[in-house]
Amino acid sequence: MGMKDKFKDQSEQWQQQAKQKAQQAKEQVQQRGRRHETDAESERMRREDEDRLTRDEV
Repeated sequence: MGMKDKFKDQSEQWQQQAKQKAQQAKEQVQQRGRRHETDAESERMRREDEDRLTRDEV
């Protein structure tokens, strides 16, 4: 294998690794976003329940 082929193979490996890292980062951001939405939704539901209880007591 010549030097040119060796460098080409190394370059392809680095490109593949960069794609994988970018995909992992994207998935992590999506998971954080979903977790945030879930937290916000549960907080909203809790507030609605409290409001209902408050109205029922009056």
